[in-house]
Amino acid sequence: MIGRAFDVVVSTVALIVTAPLMLAAMIAIRLETPGSPIYRQWRVGKDGEPFRIYKLRTMHVGSDRGPDRPIPKDDPSITRVGAFLRRTSLDELPNLVNVLKGEMAIVGPRPTIQVQVDRYTERQRRRLEVKPGITGWAQVNGRAGLPWPERIELDIWYVDNRSLWLDMRILARTVWLLATGHGLYTG
Repeated sequence: MIGRAFDVVVSTVALIVTAPLMLAAMIAIRLETPGSPIYRQWRVGKDGEPFRIYKLRTMHVGSDRGPDRPIPKDDPSITRVGAFLRRTSLDELPNLVNVLKGEMAIVGPRPTIQVQVDRYTERQRRRLEVKPGITGWAQVNGRAGLPWPERIELDIWYVDNRSLWLDMRILARTVWLLATGHGLYTG
């Protein structure tokens, strides 16, 4: 498992390096649609603590869906810029601010919303034993293409088996997925 110092250094460097890209994306979002280019949503973090996650907005303002209503790839509420940001995972770049604030880690289960956590079994609540991450074991093993219960099981497996070696493997696989575009966006 990677430590806090690694998370701070990586998120700081990544924010500096990607700042021009994020600025360009925010301008593109605002040119296409009105509203803030940054999307904020309450998510559940380590030990069930709520926090506000930051993302680049990919949908028209007011188009939020409930947890039981997945967003299809061709949903008209997704903007053209948003479709590109989702496909390339660039919409997640502002998560680096959450890492700097200590609410997230670079590697860990993706944070989810309270209504989903409320449905967890006692076993599934184990995924809250670690900080949520920008990338994780479920993301590099199928991402959104996996059924929700399977993603949770992969997250629990990560909690039970986390190590520096596993985190490095996840990071390497994330880089490969980002470079090739394989398995990043299925819906």
